[in-house]
Amino acid sequence: MIVLAAVLPRVDWSETSVASNSAASLVLGLVLTSVAATAAAGPAVLELYTSEGCSSCPPAEKLIEDLARRSDVLPLAFHVDYWDSLGWRDRFALPESTARQEQAARTLRLSTVGTPQMIVNGRTVIWGAAPSAVEQALASAKSGPEIQVDRLGDVLTLHTQRSASSEALELYVIGYLPHAVTAIGRGENAGRTLTEVNIVRSVQRIGRSDSGGAWHVSLNGLPRDASCVAALLQEPNGAIVAAKPIARSTKSCTAAAAP
Repeated sequence: MIVLAAVLPRVDWSETSVASNSAASLVLGLVLTSVAATAAAGPAVLELYTSEGCSSCPPAEKLIEDLARRSDVLPLAFHVDYWDSLGWRDRFALPESTARQEQAARTLRLSTVGTPQMIVNGRTVIWGAAPSAVEQALASAKSGPEIQVDRLGDVLTLHTQRSASSEALELYVIGYLPHAVTAIGRGENAGRTLTEVNIVRSVQRIGRSDSGGAWHVSLNGLPRDASCVAALLQEPNGAIVAAKPIARSTKSCTAAAAP
């Protein structure tokens, strides 16, 4: 098994890293050239890789808090666990979040992972909190096939369409918590109270198919605090071609909900 941590350094990007770091700017420019070919049905998906122990992450968290109020964007905050030994243990950190970031780094041929890092529709990489770069990436998103949802009790049936290409599509179900407030006692953010939104609590790969079909997903296996679910259809290269937010109850998951 390849341990990516031994190959890729992990860094903490400042708010100005996109503008000031030539490597980050180069990666951003390269990936932006290919985003127009990526079609996404439903809202565009913005993955934020973050940690409560990262002092550069609160501006990025505030950015996705604002985006979570929009219906055309589905921001998801993946809290990584490699900050946990640096002064503050993030209660929302998941090894699955770290693994997903590292897989994206391999797929996109990035030389590093770090926080805060954003990835739009699995293709566009943005380092730090850069609203203009985010808006540019979101404006490039296109429409594609939809994920249709039927529900019977706690069982979802997700209907997916045949892939427009010859590539098989992978279906992921992400459980997430819409809103939390955390007082930080130690580490780089000691003394701060952080507002966090769309916090990923579970990552589950349901299956893979090139012919579409119906997938049955039980909500009973999700963490109790994951009151919302996101279904993502993803190409082998990581590009997200369809997304569907789903509320476990009658409460909407379109906007970040205060407790």
